[in-house]
Order: sequence, then structure tokens, then C-alpha cells
Amino acid sequence: MKKVLIVAAAAGLMSLAACGSNDPQAEANIANAEAVADNLEMQADNLEAMADNATTDAATARLENAADNLNARADNVVDHAEAVEANRN
Repeated sequence: MKKVLIVAAAAGLMSLAACGSNDPQAEANIANAEAVADNLEMQADNLEAMADNATTDAATARLENAADNLNARADNVVDHAEAVEANRN
């Protein structure tokens, strides 16, 4: 489910990039936000792998919650960058 959301978000960003202005700073800001989001999602994947190997239910729950929070932050980073760039124009 999360991978589908990531692909959908990437497709949306590509469509925005195709119809957006040719402002190099705006494109750099969005690209930077996407890189940060990708890093957060990789960290979330690592936490999910750790949750799979956790020895207690409580540890599994904590790690899964942390992974969910990182995925949400990744979405927020890109959304915020897009909103800032949209308001700049």
C-alpha cells in the first residue's frame, strides 16, 4: 500500500514538474524535498525490518509506529515544499 502511495505521489510530482514554471530554484527545492522524503522512507523501511525481527510485541509495535511516523513525515516534506513553491508564484 505504501509503495503504491509513493508511486502515485511521484507521478503527481512529475505532472506538476511538467506544467510548472521553469524556475530552477523551485525545481531544486522540490528535488531536495524528494531526496529528503526518499531518505525518510528508507529509514522507515529499516524500522519495519527491525520490527519483523523484534522479540516482543511491544517492541514490534513501537518500531512499526516509528516507521509509520517517518512515512508520514516523508509525505509532509514533499507536500510542504510543493505548497511553498506554489505560494511563491
